[in-house]
Amino acid sequence: MKGTQTEVTDLRSALERLKETPGQLIETNVPVDPHGELSGVYRHVGAGGTVKRPTQIGPAMIFNDIKGHPGARVVNGLLASRERVGMLLDTDPERLGHLLNESVKNPIEPVTVPNHQAPAQEVVHRADDPDFDIRKLVPAPTNTEEDAGPYITIGMCYASDSETGESDMTIHRLCLQSKDEMSMYFVPGARHLDVFRKKAEAVGEALPISISIGVDPAVEIATSFEPPTTPLGFNELEIAGGIRKKAVELTDCLTINEKAIANAEYVIEGELIPNKRVREDQNTNTGKAMPEFPGYTGPAVKELPVIKVKAVTHRKNPIMQTVIGPSEEHVTMAGIPTEASIMQMIDKAMPGRLLNVYAHSSGGGKYMAVLQFKKTQVSDEGKQRQAALLAFSAFSELKHIYIVDEDVDPFDSNDVLWSMNTRFQGDVDTIFLPNVRCHPLDPSQSPEYNPQLSGKGLSCKTIFDCTVPYHMKEEFKRAEFTEVDPTKWVPDLYNK
Repeated sequence: MKGTQTEVTDLRSALERLKETPGQLIETNVPVDPHGELSGVYRHVGAGGTVKRPTQIGPAMIFNDIKGHPGARVVNGLLASRERVGMLLDTDPERLGHLLNESVKNPIEPVTVPNHQAPAQEVVHRADDPDFDIRKLVPAPTNTEEDAGPYITIGMCYASDSETGESDMTIHRLCLQSKDEMSMYFVPGARHLDVFRKKAEAVGEALPISISIGVDPAVEIATSFEPPTTPLGFNELEIAGGIRKKAVELTDCLTINEKAIANAEYVIEGELIPNKRVREDQNTNTGKAMPEFPGYTGPAVKELPVIKVKAVTHRKNPIMQTVIGPSEEHVTMAGIPTEASIMQMIDKAMPGRLLNVYAHSSGGGKYMAVLQFKKTQVSDEGKQRQAALLAFSAFSELKHIYIVDEDVDPFDSNDVLWSMNTRFQGDVDTIFLPNVRCHPLDPSQSPEYNPQLSGKGLSCKTIFDCTVPYHMKEEFKRAEFTEVDPTKWVPDLYNK
């Protein structure tokens, strides 16, 4: 990174860092309705990802006048570009997967600070106050007119195993259902907090849970790791500590026996109530939940666990953080940990062969990965396909893998497609893995779409081997140009 920049420790310092680079953050004082309009605006400004076109990758945006929420501010798109994530995590965008892989290997445990040192508890609203209403306290947007309600889309959910005391933090879909209740969606079999919830429910106990909103981007990225990289009992906050080389600070909640991020903008304290369920769209009856990462609106779930809210605490003049589900922001949060997980798995089996990984934007950071693989000897032929199989093991939600050579930029879609057009023959370079468990939000994964599938949530995973056979490498050398420093001729183009 160039020059002296603001140290990023929380959301506010992250925004200050962005202000130091022109074009990375914009603000508006024009009033905006959080019901549909706010996300509708940012869809054009900078959502990107799998959002319906027209959209683009653009700056993060702060809305300073939220209708119905006097004094509230909302920021969208903080992590909605790979360049911006690199800027906030102090590394080159192409090295983000490597950074996270290194942080997994060098974790730092979180620490607990006293309540009086926690900015997140500067203002306290308790649910036993007759005027308490989380829908008025937290300016959570409704992404589209069809949404089941206002959603907290980037809340860091923290809970602990009642038997072992081990804690974990993940991001979940949280819908505001009433003045003191939220529904919580768990992807089947994919989240440690669901294990904790089921354990507590089995003995008729509520599970204390905190939701921290508006935190250091390192926390938001780290909490998106999944097994096998972070097995049950591994607290992802240790990875965030590894990224910053400094422990994440937690503090004790005020109304429940749990902890929360000490410098969050908002903290919601509550309990997952045993054996209580609610229909996700009970207030709208649309049958829809909210836009999800594949680019479609997810169906409302008929029965979801319920969080009974006990308190909302926040900083003075808090900033609500939100994301658009299918945006580039989801790609970075889900995709970069995916890249690190794949690197870790493959590097153990064949060190030095995998040069880089890109969890592609078109797959929402989950469905598609591009592997840059280097063959150095005859016996390496075939290992590229083994690497792809390992990638599927490292991240079960992957659906498609493209393998390219070391002279192809995995982050440049045109370069990847070039390799597919000149180094790929469909009948010999396509490998099908039918009826393998994938991610349930892909609408094509059903027997109605593909009769060969035995059930929903299964997919035909596919490897596209776009690498040159080792014995033919000399025949596939790209044209070599004279190496020059272009800034001598066009300094204004490169010295922005």
